[in-house]
Amino acid sequence: MSPTTTTAPREPPQPLSDADIIRLAQSCSPIPSFLLTTSSHQTLLSYLTSRSQSSSPSKPVSDYTLSLLSLISLSPQTHSLSTLLSSVLLSYTHLFTSFRIPHDPNSLKTIQFFHTLLPYVPTTELPQIVEPIVSFLPQIVDSENAQILDLLPRCFNLIRNAEEIEGGGRFVNSVIDKILGINWSKGLVSKMVSIVRDFPVLDKTRALEFVEKVFVGMSSLDLQDLPSLVYQLLVLASKGFVKREVIEGIVTFFGSKMGSKASSIVRQVEGTVLLHVNFAVKQDPSLGQEVMGLVRSDLRAFNHFTVAVLLSVSRVRKFGESSMGALKIALLTAYRDYKFVEDCKWIPDDMKEEYLQNVKVVEKAMLRAVNESNYGREHIVPSILEFSFLLLESMEGGNQKDPCNSSGLLGIEELAIQMLKALFEAHDMARNEIIEQCKFRILSLKPEQSMSIIRLLGNLVQSYPYPMLEHVSRMKELLDYFTFMHGKVAAEVVSVLLPLIKFSRDLQDYTILVMRKAMFRREDAVRLAATAAVIDLIVADKQSKRDDPLSFQESSSQASSSQQSEIRYSVGGGLFQELSGLLQRCLYQQANVKEVLYHGLVKLVLVDPSSGRAVFDFLLPHFLQFFKEDEDIQLQINCCVKSESGKAYIGEPLHCLLSCISWMLLLQPHGKTEQALESSWACLGFSLSQENEAGRDSSVDSFCTAFLKIRKSLRNQNLEGIFGQTQDPGSASVEEDKRKCCSLVLSGIIEVVLNAIATELEKATDGKKLDLEKELIEFVDLHDSLDKDTGFSRQSTVIRRGNPRTSPHDVPNNMESSHSKVTQGRISFFATSSIYQILQTVLKLLNTDNHNHVAASQNNSQLTCKTSKCCSKMICFVLNASLSRIKSSSVLQNDDPLRALIYGEIKVLGPPLLKLIFLLTSRPRMVSNQNKTEAKGKKDVQEQKEHLHLALICLKELIMICSRTSHLTGLLEDMVSISTLQHAGLDNESETISIIEDQHTRSKELFILKTLKPLFSELLALSFFSEVEIICDMILIIGGKLPCKLSNSHGAWAISVCKSNEILNSKVGKSLVTLAICLSSPPNDLITCQDMARALLQVIGSEGNVPMKVSEVYPIVNHLTSPTINSCILHIIEAIIVDMDWAIKKLKTFSLVSQKSIHLSQNIEQSLVLALEENLYARAEAVVKVLSSFASMSLNNTQAEILLRFCARFYKHLAQMSKLRIAPKGCKQIFPSLKFLKLVEKHQENANTRGMINKIKRENRCIPELIFQIEDYEKYLIQLSKVCKVNLLRHAKRSTARDFRIITNNINREDPPGQEPNQDNSNAVENESGEDLGDTEGDNDGSEHILSPESNSPLVAGDSGSDNEDGDGLPSAKRLKRSNRVVQDSDDEA
Repeated sequence: MSPTTTTAPREPPQPLSDADIIRLAQSCSPIPSFLLTTSSHQTLLSYLTSRSQSSSPSKPVSDYTLSLLSLISLSPQTHSLSTLLSSVLLSYTHLFTSFRIPHDPNSLKTIQFFHTLLPYVPTTELPQIVEPIVSFLPQIVDSENAQILDLLPRCFNLIRNAEEIEGGGRFVNSVIDKILGINWSKGLVSKMVSIVRDFPVLDKTRALEFVEKVFVGMSSLDLQDLPSLVYQLLVLASKGFVKREVIEGIVTFFGSKMGSKASSIVRQVEGTVLLHVNFAVKQDPSLGQEVMGLVRSDLRAFNHFTVAVLLSVSRVRKFGESSMGALKIALLTAYRDYKFVEDCKWIPDDMKEEYLQNVKVVEKAMLRAVNESNYGREHIVPSILEFSFLLLESMEGGNQKDPCNSSGLLGIEELAIQMLKALFEAHDMARNEIIEQCKFRILSLKPEQSMSIIRLLGNLVQSYPYPMLEHVSRMKELLDYFTFMHGKVAAEVVSVLLPLIKFSRDLQDYTILVMRKAMFRREDAVRLAATAAVIDLIVADKQSKRDDPLSFQESSSQASSSQQSEIRYSVGGGLFQELSGLLQRCLYQQANVKEVLYHGLVKLVLVDPSSGRAVFDFLLPHFLQFFKEDEDIQLQINCCVKSESGKAYIGEPLHCLLSCISWMLLLQPHGKTEQALESSWACLGFSLSQENEAGRDSSVDSFCTAFLKIRKSLRNQNLEGIFGQTQDPGSASVEEDKRKCCSLVLSGIIEVVLNAIATELEKATDGKKLDLEKELIEFVDLHDSLDKDTGFSRQSTVIRRGNPRTSPHDVPNNMESSHSKVTQGRISFFATSSIYQILQTVLKLLNTDNHNHVAASQNNSQLTCKTSKCCSKMICFVLNASLSRIKSSSVLQNDDPLRALIYGEIKVLGPPLLKLIFLLTSRPRMVSNQNKTEAKGKKDVQEQKEHLHLALICLKELIMICSRTSHLTGLLEDMVSISTLQHAGLDNESETISIIEDQHTRSKELFILKTLKPLFSELLALSFFSEVEIICDMILIIGGKLPCKLSNSHGAWAISVCKSNEILNSKVGKSLVTLAICLSSPPNDLITCQDMARALLQVIGSEGNVPMKVSEVYPIVNHLTSPTINSCILHIIEAIIVDMDWAIKKLKTFSLVSQKSIHLSQNIEQSLVLALEENLYARAEAVVKVLSSFASMSLNNTQAEILLRFCARFYKHLAQMSKLRIAPKGCKQIFPSLKFLKLVEKHQENANTRGMINKIKRENRCIPELIFQIEDYEKYLIQLSKVCKVNLLRHAKRSTARDFRIITNNINREDPPGQEPNQDNSNAVENESGEDLGDTEGDNDGSEHILSPESNSPLVAGDSGSDNEDGDGLPSAKRLKRSNRVVQDSDDEA
């Protein structure tokens, strides 16, 4: 209705009561004249006051106010009505804020009506309305009290834009500051979030304060209010309101503050919030980018809710891969960083602990996110499944063993397996997909990657056998591809399914069917895998009956009705009898298949000794094909070798068969009653009649008799008699190959016999021992003559004088062959206990030989020579056997039944090996003294030296193997207890040892002091340099595991050796220098490097200085050792430069976090960051000092090129460090620390790249790279000098190290007439790195003037801009443009 314009009444209008006002409003009457008079305002306001004083004022006040506003709204622009509106609003505000009227839906309706009329309120009156509302804020408790705040946003906008109010913007900002300065109740928090989007544009600072207030106040909100509040925050963020901080606050609040509340309601609330986040990301993809950016930039934002958010966001198609990638990178980064700081010596210990805690937090966050996935967040289950498999795929080969497991961490693979196991247990709907993905990935991935998936499948079978029974059909589908899998994969699949097979007869029968088919395949790898799988099936069947014969009946009570049909109840006949026909086929396969079979049969008898007789019966007919008891040559070794296409090969591994028989005879039960034996045969379905019993005994007796006859015949026959005459002579080469194959078989048989003799020797009486020892010596002699006769040694691990480090061929690769499980588990011909007994025999013989050397006269030395020769063969044999055993000790898995039988405790070899080393160390001097007049003396010494070398390699390998397990301490303690050597400084260090409480540390320290250092001194005195090198390696291995204080003491000892001994052997020199540096803790390690570098400078020489032959301070640095020590130190410096790269990246990350983050900034450990920064600068300063010595050396081209490459990388790091010191725009510039200033000063004092550049070819590409990095570094120094107002380049030296010289005369002559040369560009090229391109190096003052940031040089002006400008790229472009002006190289550089 349009208002009616009237003239002033002639008579005063009739006053209206409050009831009249309500009636007029309800009847839609025109505006009464009474309202248009200003005198009526007081009366109208009095009605409002009187109504508020009633007992129930809500409706009376609301009805009257709404009626009055309805009439005013007819013509709100009228001056009198707008004034009345202002008065009514102010009065109502006072009533509301003073709690004189209820805060209910009626008041809300009234306030909303006021909100629509706010534009008509005089703007000058608005501040008076805002002030009481703001004053009321501390009294707001719930959302009803906050109704009045709906007026604030529109009031702010009107005041800010009003021309009538001077400084309206300042008033609004002051009010907002006042709001931000008070404490917010839960009602105020919710209301402020809902109205802030209507506020005038807030600046970044106030917006950040607002967000911080919201997240502080969220802790007081009711749980059911949180999802709606988060949704409103996400709406704000999607409109650009401090987007990153909102996301950061949400994940921090629910991940940290709410993280301790693990109730089901909290989880449901978090699930609802996740759905809101997922929806918000779909509407605004930039929110998803913020989530991923937050995780990438700061790992401290990583918590269980962050994981859930990323997994939820990954359900959005656009962010599927990127979200998973961000989560994977964060996880892998946590592990990599911890591994780095654990190995890096100069990282502060507090930071190492922080990174360890980071990894633990990450692991707990991942597992918690999975465990809580069934609380309103089922939509992330597919993402969890996909991510877990993504982690498993990242594991390849031997990488599955994480190096951080010793710290109580799960590791990547175990974490992924635990996540999938939790998912499998919690979500029935996920089980099908998990099994399907396992099947798909096993078949499609590379063998190295699929091994992790197979281990997952094995964990599921072990932990959840009954649920897995429901997926037997899928397991069958997987087995269908058995013949198409990699051999290793195929064997492992069957192995992990064995626990499930015992519950499902159907799966067992199907597996056997698949194996039968595989036996007929042409591929060797398939047949090998099938043979191993069949053996594993039989062994698993025996184990299940042995461990719990009633397991099937007991376990079936736990299965569901749908699984009852899958569980078999029979405990009758064994699988060996059932599959004997299939195993019989293996005896007609290739030799490697037979080896697998023999290995498996030993395992079977070990698990169930009662089955041994059946196995003997199985093998006897096959064995008799190669053993003819009634012939002169009983052992038909020639029949084991075949030839085809001109090549000979082993058709029957008779040595493996005899080893199998030997082990099974050893494992036969002794002293068992006939009843026990009869019960074992009854289990196989036989009744023991006299005929059966005779047959049962015949096979065992036949093998025992045959083995004894073989043992006797080998002693009595020579090689020709054993091999027999060739019946069908062919070509000479084929016959030679056949003889070598026969030798290989016979060598293995001899080792089997030696193992049996050593086993008997362990239990023999004194009288019997002498005969056995004599027999042992004879067989070792036969073994040695066999090797010499054929020129072929079966011992692939014999190391005479080579590199003591393990070669790649010594330890088999996991994926080296298709049957690696079988090949790696290949039966060993020696038990560890047998090698131990042979070592004891050797020690006894060696002591006897030493006694004979002393007692025998020169005229009666025939016996002595014979004994020495015998000892030599025994030592060589047992050391080769020991080394082979030690290196292969990690082949069998820990749960393999044969491990305890064959390998036992490998550490028992340590003490006898050490005793042998002690005897061999003293023996060369004694042999030399006894034979000093004989030419044979040198040969004997050399032979003993080789034995000592091999013994030390064995000891080193043993220490390396035990250091990866918990057996190292026991090994060292056993060896220390027998040590008889004395070290010169042992008395002085006894006090230090006595205060060591930790048993592991004490044993390491004692072994170094009482064994290794005395050995080092003795071997160095004997000039046994290769052996000294091995001793140094052992000291480094053990000393590296000691605490810093003890490690430093050994480093100081190595330094003293370097200063007191002139060693001319380069390898020993390198080992000692490595020992001195690596066992010294920072900063001592680089101080030692500096001293060594100065000594190298004296020996190698520099320009104008004559090189010395031997360093005065470090005699170990001489003209023979200097090249090796040079490369050694450079290698250490390279490792330090790589470490610096990691530290710089972390400092950059810390800097970015501190600049952008609000909620996490309070948790940043500034002290740790500062400590890392100071350590980095200290390391860089030390590297400068080391490289400065190398820069002055007269290096050859190759060495100089390597040094230049290191320098270029180092200058790159210096540039990055300098850039980090420059504060970004909007941040306060911090003055550089004293460490940084000292680093810059030291670098400029020691920088000398000119000498290096002049020493190598001009066209080498290292030079431009180095020059670029130097100039980039100095560019940032100039920028930092400008912002810090300090000249950081005051110590810089001018240099002529350039590839060209600019001749100014030519430049001026070539400029066109009338055109001035481009002086700015010339200066830019000349001074771009702060260096002069002139001929001389003088005029240091001029250099300071040019490089000073206060100067007006074009470089300073050019560098004052953004880092992204192309100023640092000008030199190469301008040189190309003016290439015609470069007429000659510098004379100094020619």
